[in-house]
Amino acid sequence: MSQTATAQANAEKRYTVHQGDLPLSCPLPSMALWNSHPRVYLAIEDAPGREVQCPYCGSHFTLAD
Repeated sequence: MSQTATAQANAEKRYTVHQGDLPLSCPLPSMALWNSHPRVYLAIEDAPGREVQCPYCGSHFTLAD
């Protein structure tokens, strides 16, 4: 049985993610994709300050660990 994403997509504009969340995508896997932009993968591991911004919705992601 597959899991259904239940979180509202892009409800917040700042997210803190962890190593276990990688590879990072926006919207996150826990978010419903049907009411958001196409899923895009973000290379946060190599980003300056370990922070990236989604080019579609502008959500800001920070890698905590």
